[in-house]
Amino acid sequence: MTDIKCKLLIIGAGPGGYVCAIRAGQLGIDTVVIDEGKPGGTCLNVGCIPSKALIHAADEFHKIKHASDGPLGISVDAPSIDLAKTIAWKDGLVQRLNTGVAGLMKKAKARFVSGRARFLDGKTVQVKNDDDTYSIRAEHIVVATGSAPVELPFLPFGGPVLSSTEALNLTDIPKSIAVVGGGYIGLELGTVFAKLGTKVTIVEAEDRILPLYDKALTGPVAKRLDDLDVTVMAGVRAQGYENGKLKTDQGDIAAEKVLVTVGRRPRTIGIGIDELALTLDGPFIKIDKTCQTSMRGIYAIGDVTGEPMLAHRAMAQGEMVAEHIAGLSVEWDKNAIPAVCFTDPEVVTCGALPDEVEGSKTSEFPFQANGRAMTTEREDGFIRVVWRESDHAVLGIQAVGAGISEMSAAFSLAIEMGARLEDIGSTIHAHPTQSEGLQEACLRALGHALHI
Repeated sequence: MTDIKCKLLIIGAGPGGYVCAIRAGQLGIDTVVIDEGKPGGTCLNVGCIPSKALIHAADEFHKIKHASDGPLGISVDAPSIDLAKTIAWKDGLVQRLNTGVAGLMKKAKARFVSGRARFLDGKTVQVKNDDDTYSIRAEHIVVATGSAPVELPFLPFGGPVLSSTEALNLTDIPKSIAVVGGGYIGLELGTVFAKLGTKVTIVEAEDRILPLYDKALTGPVAKRLDDLDVTVMAGVRAQGYENGKLKTDQGDIAAEKVLVTVGRRPRTIGIGIDELALTLDGPFIKIDKTCQTSMRGIYAIGDVTGEPMLAHRAMAQGEMVAEHIAGLSVEWDKNAIPAVCFTDPEVVTCGALPDEVEGSKTSEFPFQANGRAMTTEREDGFIRVVWRESDHAVLGIQAVGAGISEMSAAFSLAIEMGARLEDIGSTIHAHPTQSEGLQEACLRALGHALHI
């Protein structure tokens, strides 16, 4: 292949990279996207999408399996699941989305190039694809290489020790699995296997699961794990795996498989970032309010720029960078980014946390007082509003509850639009829905909740 010249080169076709490419193409920017994998990146291929597919399958199986135990009068005899067939369905969804993303980039006239990229200088990237090597020179370059699972030196990936990628491709249900790391990835996948019938043990070095969230939010998740017969060992450190047992500082745990989910690291090794001497923020690439790095003409978006490592954050950054390169007056605003744990029940946070802003107060509404929650047999959880006492501005919203992720857009919209308690409280919410909990939390803050 001959050398290529373009105005914008994007390294990485994950959520940030492909959205940046689509928006740049819409704005008439000559754009090339390079990735050694399929379009969609970690999120589409081995992360967000496949994990949610398996979460759904496990939920459905667990509901059917235990339907006879509930009060609804449903009787079911000996249901079973063919995990290999489930994985094939999941893979089919991923393939459809791969094709869709590739089609969207082509429609926007952004060229996709398969290969591995490495910086030669601040304007030139070398590409290797099998035996073919060539260069791409661009006026602007966006680093969107994403992240990879952190590997522990005493628990290297391979054989029975799995990263989230391998766990999402198991075709047989393990009898037992030890999950090292009680963050959102470990809990999501641990819950999947527990619902499929695996004996799950979660080992977390901190004193509780989901340590980045407050205890009120994580309490319903911990209770649900207990209901699912998941053993949670907090304040315990893994030390290795030998002879079918996970070694910890508090004894051995029998486990057919070990799933390591202790975090993710930015993918910067091997692409020549060190040779450019870009300013870093710890292991991450430091950026300004327009996602520019310390070198003019080079941008970075998504997981390589640090927390929160969220696909929709990367998408928003990619769109903004394309518009900035096109000459539009835009900058990065991260005040209203929702974060979702797809645990059971789900957890959503957006904006300010309790006590984070001086002069703020909180108000909660429990789903035990919500008619819709009662009719779905899921009364666990609540919606909490963080608001400023001086003007009643809504600064943050947190919630835990079944299916609460679908309300995350309402939470971020309220904060982004500068809503006050009175705005949400006076908005008519459909009945019966869980969304009434948001209205009721605001009414409670104003001193006149209707259903509690």
